[in-house]
Amino acid sequence: MRVTRVLAGVAGAALMGFGLSLLLEVRDLTGALVWLAGAVVLHDVVIAPLVLLAGLVAVRGRARGPVRGALVVAGALTVVALPALLRPGRTANSSVLPLDYPRNWMIALVAVAAVTVLVLAARGLIRRRWPPT
Repeated sequence: MRVTRVLAGVAGAALMGFGLSLLLEVRDLTGALVWLAGAVVLHDVVIAPLVLLAGLVAVRGRARGPVRGALVVAGALTVVALPALLRPGRTANSSVLPLDYPRNWMIALVAVAAVTVLVLAARGLIRRRWPPT
């Protein structure tokens, strides 16, 4: 368990370093920092409380953790997809946002829900096969 946490910490630190290197290449740093600050505020003020409330209201018992995790991932996917989802229709240049973003966003949400159901099913099978002693 400790090794897993250390590896996750090292991977997270490496990804943060990579992100910082990309941030240093941005020409309009103030715009990027405002966007990042807005994302933090949106997460802490809107997404996190809604996820916790939905997890508390919708699910009881051992399923609460995976459901909250799925809600966090779905919220993050939604925040990332919002600019493409709220775009003002078709543009004159067909290469600007050429994909069907609402459909792809829904596919991603369905995948998150499917993985959550599989995790809950696996937990149930493990609990039935090897009950706690």
